[in-house]
Amino acid sequence: MTAETKTNEQESRRSKVIHRGGTSDAVYGFGLIGAWIYYISHAATFGAGMLGILKGIVWPAMLVYELLKYLNM
Repeated sequence: MTAETKTNEQESRRSKVIHRGGTSDAVYGFGLIGAWIYYISHAATFGAGMLGILKGIVWPAMLVYELLKYLNM
């Protein structure tokens, strides 16, 4: 009986890791790949392609900026 009690105590002490937000990660991932395809396909030089990779990483910030500019906020 003591072995069972110790096992229950050890299980209760373990921290449970719950991962949430998987859908938003997938949406960001698809957006990242789409932005890379768009920017790299429109790049005329190697430097423009590298800039496109950086723009692809920060596309949500650029989207929010343009939206707020459009709404005159």
